[in-house]
Amino acid sequence: MTEASAGGASSGDTGSAFVDVGSAEELARRPLQTVTLGRTRIALVHRAGRFSAISGVCNHVGGPLGDGKLDGEWVVCPWHHWKFHCESGRGEPGYENDQVPTHAVEVRDGRVFVAVQAATPRRKQAHTAHPLATLIRRGEPGGPALDAPLRVLGISTTGMDVANPRFSTSDELLDTAIARAAALGAETRTIKLRELQFRHCEGYYSKSARACTWPCSITQMDPSDQMERVYEGVVNWADVVLVATPIRWGAASSLYYKMVERMNCVQNQETIADRILLRNKVVGLVITGGQDNVQGVAGQMLTFFSELGCQFPPFPFIAHSRGWSAEDMERNVAYVQQSADLHDGARALLERCLDTCRALLGVRIGAEKPTRGGRKAHRLDVRAEI
Repeated sequence: MTEASAGGASSGDTGSAFVDVGSAEELARRPLQTVTLGRTRIALVHRAGRFSAISGVCNHVGGPLGDGKLDGEWVVCPWHHWKFHCESGRGEPGYENDQVPTHAVEVRDGRVFVAVQAATPRRKQAHTAHPLATLIRRGEPGGPALDAPLRVLGISTTGMDVANPRFSTSDELLDTAIARAAALGAETRTIKLRELQFRHCEGYYSKSARACTWPCSITQMDPSDQMERVYEGVVNWADVVLVATPIRWGAASSLYYKMVERMNCVQNQETIADRILLRNKVVGLVITGGQDNVQGVAGQMLTFFSELGCQFPPFPFIAHSRGWSAEDMERNVAYVQQSADLHDGARALLERCLDTCRALLGVRIGAEKPTRGGRKAHRLDVRAEI
């Protein structure tokens, strides 16, 4: 960034105040850069042997245009890729009525001077809102009635080859819980992250708090990004979300972390805009692993979803692990397949989630004592053939 000194101000033939922003030879070495006129940011362009200048503030959420890139005649914002013509300041085709101010530029005696006063105004064209921008909430216009069937979303985060599926202990228990939800009259969906194509979080928040948006910046820019299905399911559709993960090296799966990093945009709305996207949402967890660290995995997951404003039932997770020294994974699979306790625990977890959700919605819940399924003192004797 080049900052003009106060002593560099002068007047051109037009009568507007101009500011000396630096050596023409040095500034011409970069096709696009930010210079400042006092407190005004300018995107200075050098293209085809000539200089031009437009406002350095994007119309979208104030991204620094001068820190972006030049794509032919278009200045591309580094935050969300909105484009403005380097000379006219107008938006790309289809958004010509979107315009950032332009500033006159003169080169005198090897120095570049930029006019302080804008030559054209800023105009903002209404862009079509992304469907996720409209929140759908139970009991509110556009959402289901309070007494309509509850909605249960299962999210599988285990990773495997979709074309050659194998048995998954976390999926097995998640499927059991979802089946119980359907049997109780709830609407159900299951999302398997391994079947979605979605990009990693690209850390827009690390550039500026305003750079992280709802809907997610990537979702707005990339129609092929399928993280939209998770956003729609969790934010707009579900009352209860069941998240299932295997334990991988003492932590939740890499697909789980890829998903929750992309959900930063939900949490950031709370801190940036004081806007709570998740209301009366109940989360339950299914955690399985051949080796241990159940409490560590559960702790991270509970912390994350609590930061989103979610609620939890009594005993909010079921889990299974045979411990650090258990390397005979075939016995672990057989145990989960045959364990009535774990399957009963998955059903009971789902029922606790539904009861908690009904309580949040002001609907009468069952009076039965909640059971902490999946944790009993006896063992199942499993004999697996190899």
